[in-house]
Amino acid sequence: MRVPDFWAEARKLHRAEGRQITVRRLGWSETSEADAAQMAEQRAHEALRRILAGEKLERLEPKVAYNGAEGVPIREEVLARHGEDVITRNAYGAHCLNSPHTLFADIDFAPQRSLRWGIASFLVLTLLSALAAVIFRRAGLFVLLLLPAMLLAAPLRNWLQDGWTRLRGGPEGMARARIQRFLAGRPSWSLRLYRTPAGLRLLATHQTFEADSAEAQDFFTAVGTDPLYARMCRRQRCFRARLTAKPWRAGIAAHMRPRPGVWPVSPERRHLRAAWVARYEQAAAEFAACHYVETLGGGGVDPRVWVTVELHDHQSRALRNGLALA
Repeated sequence: MRVPDFWAEARKLHRAEGRQITVRRLGWSETSEADAAQMAEQRAHEALRRILAGEKLERLEPKVAYNGAEGVPIREEVLARHGEDVITRNAYGAHCLNSPHTLFADIDFAPQRSLRWGIASFLVLTLLSALAAVIFRRAGLFVLLLLPAMLLAAPLRNWLQDGWTRLRGGPEGMARARIQRFLAGRPSWSLRLYRTPAGLRLLATHQTFEADSAEAQDFFTAVGTDPLYARMCRRQRCFRARLTAKPWRAGIAAHMRPRPGVWPVSPERRHLRAAWVARYEQAAAEFAACHYVETLGGGGVDPRVWVTVELHDHQSRALRNGLALA
């Protein structure tokens, strides 16, 4: 896991035979801006050399904070360091805990619309259209009914999938069933269960993990974690949990200024960010990011993990059930 304090960007130009090549690369450091600038220069020079040699490389490195930052460390403002754990401010302003060895996994209840259900719904409507054409002995009726079938396929899919979900205990019941199936064959595991505004959060306490390990990735798949989160854990080699409210859930409609929220911010624009942050921190103090519910499994607690558990529970206000979730 890498979460640098200092960032820089270097730009290299090459003109030859009437065309210009511009290359931009980022540099980073945990010690100084000078080291970050030196790294940016080296990376830009190397990228230009490889492009001129015929290699297909991106000329402009995307400025992203976390999601999609392939090969680049987490580019967020560092708020605090607690041993190997780092708290940062993400692109929309919330505090996030980044931990290299404590396994977190959020499970959202929002339904993931299935392609299989969609195909099945369209096939059912198509068969009904064909049946109507046979019954009324009018071949043109089948063609006429195909358009309504295409329009009704998505609503029918949603109705069928939601009904199937309710029969299986609803989103929470299905999520808990997946968790229990996973734990059934793993007596050494122990999971703290939290409720979030959108679903559940799991925190494994029995041992430490590597975020890019097969064991962690298999766990994500088994319990139904967002595939994007699993992929970013693997890329950044760390686990991640939001600690404070999402701004729009805390009554802050405006985006963090300046946009797009990528760190660092130029000195002349930092007052915009500071003003937004002050409003956000005041509003977010009235909410919890999650509530602790129970511990599942009998695997116990690794002392190395418990340090992160206490940090997470305090910063997220997980034990203050009187606060609304946001």
